[in-house]
Amino acid sequence: MKNVKLLCASLMLLLSISLSATELKLDLKNPDVRKCLLEAASNQGWLLDTVYQDSEGNLVFILTKGEETRTYTSL
Repeated sequence: MKNVKLLCASLMLLLSISLSATELKLDLKNPDVRKCLLEAASNQGWLLDTVYQDSEGNLVFILTKGEETRTYTSL
């Protein structure tokens, strides 16, 4: 449980530091990373727009907030 909390805190710190990034690569195949991403993004007002698997088998999450868009791709 301590590792999950540390992972969530790290992800939230990463999201707050890289606000200008429009595309990030994360380990989205890990359910804890997905959960933390969605919780942190939701707390900042981002909405999950689309989730799909690209031609290479990577998960892709697209989040929107107003007219801004962020893309998160699995490693």
